[in-house]
Amino acid sequence: MKKLILITALLTVAAFTTTYAQNYHIVNTFHITSAGGYDYTTVDSLSDNLYLSHGTQVNVVNKTTGDSVGVIKTDKDVHGIALVHELGKGYISNGGANSVVVFDLKTNKVLGHVPTGPFADGIFYDTYSKKVITCNGRGKNMTVIDPSTDQAVATIQLTGWPEAAISDGKGKIYVNNAEKSEIDVIDATTFKILTTWPLSPGKGPSGLAIDRGTMRLFSGCDDKVLVVMDATNGKIVTTVPIDDECDAVGFDVKLKTVYSSNGEGTLTIIKEQSPNKFVVAQVLKTQSGARTNAVDQITHKIYLPTADFKPKDPKSFRPSAIPGTFRALVVAP
Repeated sequence: MKKLILITALLTVAAFTTTYAQNYHIVNTFHITSAGGYDYTTVDSLSDNLYLSHGTQVNVVNKTTGDSVGVIKTDKDVHGIALVHELGKGYISNGGANSVVVFDLKTNKVLGHVPTGPFADGIFYDTYSKKVITCNGRGKNMTVIDPSTDQAVATIQLTGWPEAAISDGKGKIYVNNAEKSEIDVIDATTFKILTTWPLSPGKGPSGLAIDRGTMRLFSGCDDKVLVVMDATNGKIVTTVPIDDECDAVGFDVKLKTVYSSNGEGTLTIIKEQSPNKFVVAQVLKTQSGARTNAVDQITHKIYLPTADFKPKDPKSFRPSAIPGTFRALVVAP
């Protein structure tokens, strides 16, 4: 019996090591030579496309090879890309234009424009309400767009600027209110605020992801902390240390892994051992400026855009990218 118990214990340790000791690496770099800054990127897990916001355009590349598939031109600065497969359309938030560009997923042809609140930044498609929703920073509000008509159907007014938003797929939308350091919970039917939950000790939240299975929210904050919150009641489950300048948080559903992309040049890889236990499995050195990410739920690769930079102007929020240095890092376990 003792021998059997020992063997069982050893097998348990081996399984734990195999599960949580994966080493992630940068396996490829996709170079794009055009000029301009960048923000979010979107990977299409249902096709071979990777969408990279870059200056006043979206570069569409093959997510395996990095080969160019097309370019979608816009009028102003691009920030995020949302995909609506059932209608064959994509949506691009144009901050300075206070609008969203609609494009055809097959041809990349621009189909139209939808006005939004001031400075459309984060954007996502809510599969529950079947609406495209933008986070409008300067407007401190969100624009709800019906993709079947490409018309704005509601405006959600907040108390501070929204950075990122996600859905639980069951009727609630969660928003990182960066100005107030809280999560705003929105009804996905009425588009009214239901409640607000403080993120303390987190401040200035930016990136946001969700595990719909365990109903855990992952909010990347300015003070080098990722806050894990119970999405059913707003209680703080735990906090996890990350590095500076996190601007996006990704979650791999199958691998139960959270990714915090940190602009100072690291990717914090966090394993969800249980709904209430999270451990930093690895801190991967990436490159300075790699602050956003997108996770492919099929291949489990993570894509992080970055560039080389000019010396920072004290009057600017971020340093300007050097033309011709834009690239996407490809990370895999």
